[in-house]
Amino acid sequence: MAYFEEMFSRRKFIYLATGAGLGLASLSMTGCAPQQEAPPVLVPLNDNEAPPERVAVNTGTLISLPVPVTEGTMSLEAAIAGRRSERSFKRAALNMEQLSQLLWAAQGLTDPHPDPALRFRRAAPSAGAQYPLDIYVVVGVVEGLEAGVYHYRPHEHVLNLLATGDLRQPLAAACLGQMFIAPAPVLIVITAEYHRITDRYGERGLRYTHMEVGHVGQNLHLQAETLGLGTVIIGAFKDAEVGEVLQLPRKHEPLYIMPVGYV
Repeated sequence: MAYFEEMFSRRKFIYLATGAGLGLASLSMTGCAPQQEAPPVLVPLNDNEAPPERVAVNTGTLISLPVPVTEGTMSLEAAIAGRRSERSFKRAALNMEQLSQLLWAAQGLTDPHPDPALRFRRAAPSAGAQYPLDIYVVVGVVEGLEAGVYHYRPHEHVLNLLATGDLRQPLAAACLGQMFIAPAPVLIVITAEYHRITDRYGERGLRYTHMEVGHVGQNLHLQAETLGLGTVIIGAFKDAEVGEVLQLPRKHEPLYIMPVGYV
């Protein structure tokens, strides 16, 4: 792990680059400490309201998702032309078929090779098929699915329930108070476990990971468009607070948060 201790984390790079571009000289390296070094603070919605309680479950409860479709009614060209970053969401629930399709487009299998020794190909390209990304789903209102935090397991196309409770508002608060994302019925969080790819590619693996999350984000944008839904990529958040709200594994660094819903 000495390798990681010697190089900048993604947060340090972003903070320093932002400070240089905007003249925010007051930013210090102290404010860019790695997640495990500073205890996170959960931001309440306002002075009089505490965030909803998170009930840890992590029982390994698996929820099967509907089989995704590979032929839709909208062309790729129409989806590209219609894609927009949306920031106003209705509170209407999604259904399991929509959620299944979104997760498949993000990281689902597209070629389950019959040889178990070979890695399975996924919907988004990954350098060397190292797949450093994980998908977490913060569910608010999905028909037939309890509100909570889930981890997507692409090989089985299932959700693993990690915690119960509606955490959309505390997660939005951790996104620098961007509360417009809270009404969306689903918030998709994409994280990276860098060592999966840097063990092979060294520091170059950091760049490959950030390319890969861009591929996944575009897939989600286009799939949402074909489903009559909208989304936006959120990159402004406090990593430590997001990790605390979702109780992410220590090595899982949040990169994108994407609210999805009707606009």
